[in-house]
Amino acid sequence: MAELPLSDRIALVTGASRGIGRAAALALAAAGAHVVATARTQGGLESLDDEIKGLTGKPATLVPMDIAEDGALDQLGGAIHQRFGRLDILVHAAAILGPLTPVAHIDPKAWDRVMATNLTASWRLIRSMEPLLRASETPRAIFVTSSRAVHPKAFWGPYGVSKAGLEHLVRTWADELEQTKVQAVILDPGAMRTKMRAEAMPGEDPSTLPDPSEIGPLVVELAQADLGLPTASVAFAAWKTAGTLASA
Repeated sequence: MAELPLSDRIALVTGASRGIGRAAALALAAAGAHVVATARTQGGLESLDDEIKGLTGKPATLVPMDIAEDGALDQLGGAIHQRFGRLDILVHAAAILGPLTPVAHIDPKAWDRVMATNLTASWRLIRSMEPLLRASETPRAIFVTSSRAVHPKAFWGPYGVSKAGLEHLVRTWADELEQTKVQAVILDPGAMRTKMRAEAMPGEDPSTLPDPSEIGPLVVELAQADLGLPTASVAFAAWKTAGTLASA
């Protein structure tokens, strides 16, 4: 029996209870990785674990948590270090939409919540997981973004700003790690049949959109590929172009 491409790899997936995070977790597990899955909903994680057991016969490691809570990601990094000593794959898919409203009307608490979840937590995740990724022989870090980061649209202010900040953060981090083995990817999945998409576009026919499971093979490919990046670069992967990578 051929060895699975990600056998013995440790993969952390945020936002793993649904949508793109869930699809990534399932695909990575099917490819042989041991998945550490985080999400806010215990039930969603347990459902994911049942599906992973059905696919692989092995359980995932479930970590119900709110990544926006102070110290939560620091504790997670410590726990992964204690149990595994390294992290081979990071897929950061957790995010919230926030209010769709004119910039001048945004409630400050809602703004703070979006930034805490989508941007500040991304920084804390990098801060906590970098030493673990450095301990891996094949470290890969994949961050899910959105076209709103570079194509602003009325009423999408908090979400677009948070994703633009995420992209800048990851590019800066990649520049700092140019002499290491860590390879970073910014992944734009485009419009997919997710709960967040339905909240943002309630009049849209979801049957016209691809299911998140369709992006799973690309996540596995990115998790194992030698991206051949030049120094001070981060790869940008667009699902709509069949995983074509561009360094920037």
